[in-house]
Amino acid sequence: MIKRTAAVSLLLTVVAGCGGIEDGGSSGTGGGETLTVFAAASLTEAFTALGETFEGSHPGVRVRFNFGGSSTLAQQITQGAPADVFASASPATMAAVTGAGDAAGRPRVFTRNRLVIAVPQEDPGGVAAVGDLSRPGLKVVLCAVQVPCGAAAREALGAAGIELEPASQERDVKAVLTKVILGEADAGLVYRTDVEAAGEKIRGIEFPEAARAANDYPIVEVAEAPHSALAKEFIQLVLGERGRTALSRAGFEAP
Repeated sequence: MIKRTAAVSLLLTVVAGCGGIEDGGSSGTGGGETLTVFAAASLTEAFTALGETFEGSHPGVRVRFNFGGSSTLAQQITQGAPADVFASASPATMAAVTGAGDAAGRPRVFTRNRLVIAVPQEDPGGVAAVGDLSRPGLKVVLCAVQVPCGAAAREALGAAGIELEPASQERDVKAVLTKVILGEADAGLVYRTDVEAAGEKIRGIEFPEAARAANDYPIVEVAEAPHSALAKEFIQLVLGERGRTALSRAGFEAP
């Protein structure tokens, strides 16, 4: 197991520089405890809401999120970045943390997500089905293959018999979504929950092969968590009724 030593200060600088750290709400005040949750980018909306719920029932506690690609977050944890909870978008990326001995206990799957094709509302590429993605000249953006959304995209496209060279491979699903929203791509594979969060900015197209690559999301307390008791309580919130409700509202499926 990697020990949290003086190198942690350097790692904190690296983590902060990735731009994914957010507070759950505004109820936390100086001098209170801060629960640090590393979570997949696709959980941003649901977990932000749960963070506010948690802060409301824990006066003086602030929930601090680091949202990003699960593979990047796992690497940060195994390199010693201080975290209390890790919620990954796939068992494979969670395995990097458990395999390194950096998980306290056994991860539990708490939700499931699946991919859809995201296109701009005006749909300049004329995408109507998954088969259109291989059309010459179409700019399709995917997550990098080491990220859960990227691995799922390759699996779903393979199941559909689609071969394509993506215009770019992004660090996480939110980066893919942004390129589609800005019109820098004709289409991208993102999670159903990302389309829900984007509202009228984009349109989502379901395709049956996505069910073959649905992602299970596990959650675990990080070994040597600075706030172990709070970590356990937050995980119970996610696993409980209020967690299921928040995740369902965001478009996630039951595991």
